[in-house]
Amino acid sequence: MSYRFDCSEPSARRRGIARAVTSVAEGSLVVLPVDTLYGVGCDAFSASAVAALRELKGHGRDQPPPVLIAHARTLDGVATDLSEDVRALIAAFWPGPLTLVCRAQPTLDWDLGDTGGTVAVRMPLHPVALELLEKTGPMAITGAGIPGRAAPVTCEPVRDVFGDAVEVYLDGGQLTREGVSTIVDVVGESPRVVRVGAVSFAQLREVVPDLVQ
Repeated sequence: MSYRFDCSEPSARRRGIARAVTSVAEGSLVVLPVDTLYGVGCDAFSASAVAALRELKGHGRDQPPPVLIAHARTLDGVATDLSEDVRALIAAFWPGPLTLVCRAQPTLDWDLGDTGGTVAVRMPLHPVALELLEKTGPMAITGAGIPGRAAPVTCEPVRDVFGDAVEVYLDGGQLTREGVSTIVDVVGESPRVVRVGAVSFAQLREVVPDLVQ
């Protein structure tokens, strides 16, 4: 059985967040609004939940999911070797649609897939996502879209596709922000743009002039 909560209504939002926190702790999947589209997420530290997330989307271990966090300071707990350029990008664009591919903390007990020792991390802007993450800790996330279809900006089409495979649907209404997140690899000597999205290359270069593409 799955549960949908209308997060535009305060009491339903409180109940939805509480139910989603429980579901994440139990290793289940939840749908949540993430800035520009809806995503499916789970506890990043539950190997079985991450495996279920990959299975839901038909992803292999070579497609590890990004991780969402509620605070910029949490990045130091999941990543290491963070340069001043990384700190500058975080100060300028978090929370928001910027994903940073970092060197993962080697001592973390998680299994996101074949990551090559890296982790893609983002702090989202949507208040429902941030409220949930505040209570769950880092969550593995993947877009709720289906290949060949437009990215889902409302909750109902996602529920139509995934049904009871997802336990909780946090319906944040229609999302109006445009574009996918920009991805920057910060593992090497100079930050490198992997994908240009909602944050433009020019905006990034204003903060880190040595950025490459």
